[in-house]
Amino acid sequence: MVRYDKSTAEQGSKYVRDRRRSIGGGGRRGRGAVAAGGGIGAVIIALLAVLFGVGGDGSGGGTTFGLDTTATSLAGQVDSGGAPAIVDPDADTIEYMEFLMIDIQDTWDVYFDEAGLTYQPTLLNVFSGSVQTGCGNATSAVGPFYCPAPNDMQVYIDLDFFDELSTRFGAPGDFAQAYVIAHEVGHHLQSILGISDAVRNAQDQDPANRNQYSILQELQADCFAGVWAFSANNRLTRESGLPIIEEGDIEEGLAAAASVGDDRIQAQAGMSIDPHTWTHGSSEQRIRWFREGFETGDPEACDTFAASNP
Repeated sequence: MVRYDKSTAEQGSKYVRDRRRSIGGGGRRGRGAVAAGGGIGAVIIALLAVLFGVGGDGSGGGTTFGLDTTATSLAGQVDSGGAPAIVDPDADTIEYMEFLMIDIQDTWDVYFDEAGLTYQPTLLNVFSGSVQTGCGNATSAVGPFYCPAPNDMQVYIDLDFFDELSTRFGAPGDFAQAYVIAHEVGHHLQSILGISDAVRNAQDQDPANRNQYSILQELQADCFAGVWAFSANNRLTRESGLPIIEEGDIEEGLAAAASVGDDRIQAQAGMSIDPHTWTHGSSEQRIRWFREGFETGDPEACDTFAASNP
C-alpha cells in the first residue's frame, strides 16, 4: 500500500477540484475498499470506445475532452433544516488523490528545475457522470483523460473508474490508482514540453502512422509514470519514516500495466488481436516502458520516439 503523510495530502488539496454533483448513497467506500497494488497507463474505457468505433483522438490517456466550475462537493454541508453533513464514501480516495497530485508534481518540479526549466502544475478534476471541459463535454465512459486545450490542460477522472479497473480488468489497489494519475500527469508533461503538439503535427503529416505515434505517446506517459515511481520508491514519509511505496507495489503495477495492453483488452472483448488498431501499446510494451522509467529514474530514458520511430 502506498504510504503518505496527511499533511502532504492537505497541501495537495489545491491541485484537486471536486466537481461531483452529489455525494452519498452506494458506490465505493474510499481507499479501504480497494486491495493494494496495480497500475495503468491506458484509459481502458476510452480504448474500448476506439476499438468499437465510438471515438477518441489519442491526445491524452484516452479521449481528450473543459471547465465547469459550478459543480462542487456536497461533503461536509448541512442543509437548511440542520440535517447532519453528508458523508462522502470516497473521502479517503480524494485525500489520496490530493497526496498523489502534489507528490507527483513536486517530483517533476525538481526534474524541471535541474534541467533549467519551470514546471507548470496541473489540476485533477474529480467528476461523476459527465463533465464540461476545454476539449468539450465528456462522460465517465471515456475513463481518465487529460485535456490539452490551452484554456484547460487538466486531468479528469470519475472515481468509479477504479472499480472498473479492479473488477473487470483485475488490477486492484491504491498503486493502480497512483499509476493512473501519474500517467495522466505524464500527458501534461508532454503538453507543456511541446511533445503533444509535435505528435499531432507528425500525425497530420504522416496519417498512415497515426496510431503508431499515439502508441509512442502513450508509452512515454507510462515511462514518465515509472520515473515518478522511482522517485517515490527512494523516499520516506515524514510521519512514519517508512518508504512511500511498499514492497510488492511495483510488481502489482507491472501486472496492471499488462492487464491494460491493447492486445489483452482486445482478447478480453472477444476480438481478434489486431495491432493495426492499437492506440496505446501491447501489454509487453507497457510493462517495458513503465519498467524503463522505474529502473532508470531518468526522463531522458523515456524517448519512445527515438527508440521506435515510425
